[in-house]
Amino acid sequence: MSDRDDIAERLAELAAAIDARDWESVRAAFLPNAHGYRKDGAEAIVRQISDHLGACGPTQHLLGNHRITVDGDTARSLTYARVHHSGAGAMAGKFFECMGEYDDRWVRTPEGWRLSSRVFDMRIFLGDFGVFGPAES
Repeated sequence: MSDRDDIAERLAELAAAIDARDWESVRAAFLPNAHGYRKDGAEAIVRQISDHLGACGPTQHLLGNHRITVDGDTARSLTYARVHHSGAGAMAGKFFECMGEYDDRWVRTPEGWRLSSRVFDMRIFLGDFGVFGPAES
């Protein structure tokens, strides 16, 4: 598999892990000192995502238009995303959908490509942002 194909596969695996709420796989996608979702460190990134989606129902991250450039043991990927978030509980029947582009920086490690940085540029959004929030205790 080429580096480009491997990174595209890592992107798909991360999207599926977020949708499955597989936090161990999400954590493994990032370097321990990564920056993403306005947080520093893999633990803080996972906590941010899990808190954000805690009250949310099912989600689906659709990715496409991958532009991946590899330079030795580092890489950058720009990926379009369309993400649907279904409401749950009191927000059942509501949704929030956003479209934009992930700007990801990668580092090759002995375990494979890992994210060192992730930024999502949300360009279009529809629905009710109220579907998000921490899970109720």
